[in-house]
Amino acid sequence: MGPGDGTPARPRVLWLTTGEPAGVGPELAVRAAWRFAAAGRSQTNLVLVGDPDLLEMRAREAGLLAPLASWPGVSLHPVALAQPVRPGQLNVANAGYVVQTLTAAADAAGQGRADAIVTAPVHKGIINDAGVPFSGHTEFFQERAGVDKVVMMLAGGGLRVALATTHLPLRAVPDAITRASLLRVLTILDESLCTRFGIARPRIAVCGLNPHAGEGGHLGREEIDVIEPALAQARARGIDATGPMPADTLFVPAHVAGFDAVLAMYHDQGLPVLKHASFGHGVNVTLGLPYVRTSVDHGTALDLAGTGKASPDSMFDALDLALRMTGPALHGA
Repeated sequence: MGPGDGTPARPRVLWLTTGEPAGVGPELAVRAAWRFAAAGRSQTNLVLVGDPDLLEMRAREAGLLAPLASWPGVSLHPVALAQPVRPGQLNVANAGYVVQTLTAAADAAGQGRADAIVTAPVHKGIINDAGVPFSGHTEFFQERAGVDKVVMMLAGGGLRVALATTHLPLRAVPDAITRASLLRVLTILDESLCTRFGIARPRIAVCGLNPHAGEGGHLGREEIDVIEPALAQARARGIDATGPMPADTLFVPAHVAGFDAVLAMYHDQGLPVLKHASFGHGVNVTLGLPYVRTSVDHGTALDLAGTGKASPDSMFDALDLALRMTGPALHGA
């Protein structure tokens, strides 16, 4: 039923982009779609985005013999490859195809035809080699959605780790962290934990930038001049944010267990800990978009493409998390 009006609820729709065609993405996507169909979910549809012939081939290779079009709740949004694919061999001619799949999904979400996008891994290098500037899914969807700020968060192993900065050279990180940017990140993180994860009053732990969180200014002043004032502003807005805390001790299990999420200052400060705890089951989430976006926590795994040895667990988890984040309790259905 619709929310209070007696009309049937619109089915949830998730779009699953199938990633770099020479990598493991197409195989993992069809395996996830098969699992989705077998679950028999009502009021939820899954749209696979990619080349139909490629996806049918990967389904047959995985032993999933029925045509994809016959799988309950699953449909295809076709995007044609520029050239045939050989597993494990990148082809710059197909870089445009990858961008087309992402564009189709982003436009569907932007037009209200998709509640969530789940993405298989892409190869950023080959896309850039084709002359298309591309720093990652996170930045692509942000630009396509026209939002001023998004937050990258990984979830897994009992942890949620968000990032104040994403794909930047380490020497560029301090200049990218400002009071205004940190306050915006904390606001998006707090709102998303409330609305997408159902946490009434999220508790957020915030890492310092420098070793020992600056050691009172002896190892850097970013904590004093930037992070602490931003946290004070956040707390004045009702955000339960604690810090800045030394990252090396914050991630000790006894400490981190008291928080719903950790905000790390840069990519390799927070993500090695999470990936150690959850690799193969971690999920990348983009917060701040007008729709849900989740992804696997691994790359294209070209060496495993076509072998049938790639684990689908992270893809399964990414799809499951997208379902939970758009679930009835939060979706209004």
